[in-house]
Amino acid sequence: MKSFLLTVLLLTSHLIFAQPSKVFLFSYFTGNGEDGLHLAYSHDGLTFKVLNYGKSFLKPIVGVSKLMRDPCIIQTPDGTFHMVWTAGWTERGIGYSSSRDLVNWTEQKYIMVMEEEPAALNCWAPEISYDRKKKQFLIIWSTTIPGKFPETEKAGDTDYNHRIYSVTTKDFKTVSETRLFYEKGFNVIDATINKTGNKFVMFVKDETRIPPQKNIRVTTGKSMYGPYSGPSDPVTGNYWAEGPTAIKINGTWHLYFDKYMDKKMGAVISKDLKSWEDISDKITFPDGVRHGTVFRADIKFLQNLLNNGQIR
Repeated sequence: MKSFLLTVLLLTSHLIFAQPSKVFLFSYFTGNGEDGLHLAYSHDGLTFKVLNYGKSFLKPIVGVSKLMRDPCIIQTPDGTFHMVWTAGWTERGIGYSSSRDLVNWTEQKYIMVMEEEPAALNCWAPEISYDRKKKQFLIIWSTTIPGKFPETEKAGDTDYNHRIYSVTTKDFKTVSETRLFYEKGFNVIDATINKTGNKFVMFVKDETRIPPQKNIRVTTGKSMYGPYSGPSDPVTGNYWAEGPTAIKINGTWHLYFDKYMDKKMGAVISKDLKSWEDISDKITFPDGVRHGTVFRADIKFLQNLLNNGQIR
């Protein structure tokens, strides 16, 4: 009897004190991106709590404008976190840094991804993916090159008529020749790629203003590098949305985005990437969150972040 009770107590204590091995982290910026990298965390993908009292973990120092907007973070198999970001509104380069713990970051670099296009107006919302077989990174972003796509140049905001471009790199010291990555006859920004089974899904924002779209759509491809299909119907609702970022949680895709006109985050969920349910009223994010990236990390990284800052 005593042995049985001891076994029950041991099992019960294990359940009580068991800690999850993974946590969801969300990298984001606030304001115009002046103060740099912000992070939040969640155990369920619904409630995200601010870290470091909402203070920045890394201040941007590269580029002309020295901003850090749209920070995108991924972790490679060797444990290193790699981050790219928008360095300014009207620049032809992007920011890059890496970290082993999300607290201490390497020297920031400014990568001139549109160096061969002197007329390029911008490089917005870079996203990074890793190819394990080729051991290289794919970086995608949106750029307007005036006069390049005249058929849609009057459908966007002022002079902006974006398409998605890309480079690859193995070391962030040299990059491949820039190429047009996604062009399906509409003004498009904020592309982000996820692998699902034996294919890839890319979420994009339809940036068309006339007639107004400003919604998130889904495209698919057999390779990370494309080609990708034409866009699906909008998966977001009757509001303007941008900055999509997605992750699969317990078999369900969670797609988060910035409802920037409403100054809050939104989310939709799907099991098949076709039928979507809006759960914006079920999520909680820190005040002031702007366009970011959701990613999984070992719980030890959250503990380290908590040790180097506090929850507000």
